[in-house]
Amino acid sequence: MSETLLVTGATGKLGSLVLDELLASGKVAPSSIIATSRDASKLAASAAKGVQTRSASFDDAASLQAAFGGADRILIISTDALDEPGKRLRQHLAAVAAAKQVGAKHILYTSMPNPETSVIPFAPDHLGTENAIKATGIPYTILRNGWYMENLFMALPHALSEGKWYSASGQGKLAHIARADIAKAIAAALASGSTDSRTYTLTGETTHTTDEIAALVSVATGKPLDVVHVTDEQLASGLQAAGVPGLLIPLVVSFDTNTREGHIDLVTGDAKALSGAPLTTLGDFLTANKAALAG
Repeated sequence: MSETLLVTGATGKLGSLVLDELLASGKVAPSSIIATSRDASKLAASAAKGVQTRSASFDDAASLQAAFGGADRILIISTDALDEPGKRLRQHLAAVAAAKQVGAKHILYTSMPNPETSVIPFAPDHLGTENAIKATGIPYTILRNGWYMENLFMALPHALSEGKWYSASGQGKLAHIARADIAKAIAAALASGSTDSRTYTLTGETTHTTDEIAALVSVATGKPLDVVHVTDEQLASGLQAAGVPGLLIPLVVSFDTNTREGHIDLVTGDAKALSGAPLTTLGDFLTANKAALAG
């Protein structure tokens, strides 16, 4: 491949995996990869392998334009700036503008499933970014990442310690997918050379309710786990009593609401089709991580 590929957030949990996948594939010369991070010194190991490393801050438009220079295919990994309303979208729009300014041939972006209908508060950030990318006229690949299996670490260790998992997701279902499987799909899309504009939704292959997940957790850990179904209001009160910061409570509750209302109840074959690799099942993931889940 003669194109130069760029990965933003290359020191992050997802970006670092995408970078690893690109290098492991053997299909892309390290010198044809640009990895960016706010602190490029954290990319020293990648630089030692021949990867171009550059500093880039989503809060500094000039740094983005300088870092993106010479890149043909730019992967914009969504930021985690949720502490200030509007900040995340501003960051993303700055990155999209920089990609256009440097003459990128293709823009890839990590979004979320169904941002048009999702009740999660940051869904408009993703939809706004998708629309901005489309407005550039540059060919694009939108990668709507499903719910990570790793997100279960937010609730399960505490739930297992009590034997009770308080949930407002009702009988809603979602198809968790391992972050590593998403990274494989993204790396494949980035290195594909495709000039088509496409939107993919990356999910696992099986949907589960919270009760079904709890049963799998019990099998994996050998510990009982009962789901206690509550309302959104009851869940919010419980989170407040547990000391969860007030700013985060509506966000956490919205995850369950979104599941209960069916906004993330979908299964696609996109992840497997892009990567060409089998996907990790939820049961296997839970078994492999049982020590971490059990605390």
